Amino acid sequence: MTGLTHSWAEPRKPSRVVVIGAGGFVGQAVVAALKAKGTPCLALGSKDIDLTAPGADEQLVKRLQADDAVVMVSALTPDRGRDIATFMKNLRMMQALCDAIGKQPVAHVVNIGSDAVYPDAASLVDETTPTAPNGFHGMMHLARELMLTSIAKMPVALLRPSLLYGAGDTHNGYGPNRFRRTAAKEQRIQLFGNGEEKRDHVYIDDLAELVWRCLAQRSHGTLNIATGQSASFREAADIVALQFSKPVEVAPQPRAAGAVITHRHFQVAARIRAFPDFTPTSPTAGIAATHRRDGLD
Repeated sequence: MTGLTHSWAEPRKPSRVVVIGAGGFVGQAVVAALKAKGTPCLALGSKDIDLTAPGADEQLVKRLQADDAVVMVSALTPDRGRDIATFMKNLRMMQALCDAIGKQPVAHVVNIGSDAVYPDAASLVDETTPTAPNGFHGMMHLARELMLTSIAKMPVALLRPSLLYGAGDTHNGYGPNRFRRTAAKEQRIQLFGNGEEKRDHVYIDDLAELVWRCLAQRSHGTLNIATGQSASFREAADIVALQFSKPVEVAPQPRAAGAVITHRHFQVAARIRAFPDFTPTSPTAGIAATHRRDGLD
């Protein structure tokens, strides 16, 4: 599938949206966007249903209704040293959803995955780029997409966001979120090399808005969530440093011998076709908004 097709030509509110993984960084942003739009929402976190436990599918069945739209975002982050165990738990989560919607079909599913399904070497990516993940994280997301699309009898939208950042993120991945924490704690941001790798940095509110738009038009297909403008990690670090009242050092460090520098850029024609009036948030504006929300200084 390449790009999105809208089942509804004009946006409308779904009857109800069930967000699975509502307690996480992305899930909270999606729930907040739904509430802001006045959309009925059932927010389910791990405290409500442990998707890795036996019988999780039956617990989901009891909560689902035929006219629901489901947003699947629940996933465990990569766990170094236990990658295979984490991979299998993530597949069990998707199995629980697949089994549940097999018993209680719903009207629409939006799955939030990752651009890690594409190979690291892919420098220019669009929805036609062959999937060939380099690690367990990307393998997991691709496997979950295949599981879902192989059994679903309703419209399914597969969203693949690039590097996400925003207020409230508990992850500490290399990029704006980590930079902000280390700047607040140490007045210093440590780069890999000179931070020259380029990535497409996506503000969390933009992802939530695009999830809403997919729900409002009952979209199906595949869409990369990206701005179309890549910035280096050095550029992101410099923007972060400017948010603080005290000086923040942006410190390059030597790379290991033989280290490979990779870049990733996105061609976003499919997003423009699907949502021509959507304007992505620039890193400058998004990082500033994140700083105001979190109040780090």
